[in-house]
Amino acid sequence: MEGPDPGDRDCSGGGAGRKDGWVQWMRTQFSKAPALAGGHPRSDLRLLLGVMGAPLAPIHVCSGEPLRHLSIKDTPIETTSAQYILQQYTAASGGTKLLRSIHNSYAMGKMRMVTSQFETSTKVMKNQNASRDSESGGFVLWRMSPEMWYVELAVGANKIHAGCNGKIVWRHTPWLGAHAAKGPVRPLRRALQGLDPLTTASMFSFAQCIGEANVKGEDCFILKLQADAQTLGARSEGPAEIIRHAMFGYFSQKTGLLIRMEDSHLTRIQSNSGSEAVFWETSISSFLDDYRPVDGIMVAHSGRSIVTLFRFGEAAMSHTKTRMEEAWSIEEVAFNIPGLSAECFIPPADLTSSSVSETCELPVRERENPATPGFNRSKVAALDRQHEQHH
Repeated sequence: MEGPDPGDRDCSGGGAGRKDGWVQWMRTQFSKAPALAGGHPRSDLRLLLGVMGAPLAPIHVCSGEPLRHLSIKDTPIETTSAQYILQQYTAASGGTKLLRSIHNSYAMGKMRMVTSQFETSTKVMKNQNASRDSESGGFVLWRMSPEMWYVELAVGANKIHAGCNGKIVWRHTPWLGAHAAKGPVRPLRRALQGLDPLTTASMFSFAQCIGEANVKGEDCFILKLQADAQTLGARSEGPAEIIRHAMFGYFSQKTGLLIRMEDSHLTRIQSNSGSEAVFWETSISSFLDDYRPVDGIMVAHSGRSIVTLFRFGEAAMSHTKTRMEEAWSIEEVAFNIPGLSAECFIPPADLTSSSVSETCELPVRERENPATPGFNRSKVAALDRQHEQHH
């Protein structure tokens, strides 16, 4: 991946010339078209990047607003418990005062992606050469308060961009070009993976504490938040309806830090032929590791995500399940970069006026195939019950 002059890098911060170089380099990225070597991307890489590259959080949140302070009176214990857990989290991450002093940030990292398993009703196919078949690449992420961000990922021969200027979320992929995302402005999920504690705390301030769990030997509190009906409706379009989107945060009782994040959303796609609908459940489970301080702020410097795409809704025995994995490491982090301004987050000039549903990244063949009759709608309720019992 292209980047600023490595001779000027210094992970400890400092150096106005170095940071100005980053800003100038970032501005040049907006004018560059995504590079494609060798024609069309492989379908599995397109799926990997489309689903794992730049997913968004379930709800709109503004980190510039103060964290909610709720009175104990008339407030459910699950909500007040969540507020206490978030107070411990912000304190462990560097403290509210320091976190609020951060106006912008930059991170650069490396990643490896692979499709590790594909399952049907009759067989399971595991990738026996996952390390050989994995796709390597890197990413850069810029953020500026309030609600502005930009990410660029280069994996294999493909490059995708995504960003938000505070008013609209957009993406640019080699296969869809530049397009706006449906629904309200939402945070980039990748930034919540141990890189932006204040936005993470602001988002989970709408959550409730639903219990405890052990994650890799650490006892954790579990916070759960859900997108409301209005947000889900704004994200739905045409035959694609977002039924639910929930996120779970696992906060260590020992350190107070977020060490696992999981979200799941369920989409119903109605065939144009009038056949029974097809349902897709997309689940992402991320483990955050190697927390180290950068300018006093705790940053997760590595982690891994497991993504499951579960398709069901046709005949009773016709489901498919695809498992994808990503491992990442953070090479460089910096805060309060001089010269970074709102103009660095302007959407691309060729952005189409119409928005595109998030279902556009599901496998094309699966989206277009009409479902066959015979689907029992109780499967959705059963899946929801199974999901709740899992937590």
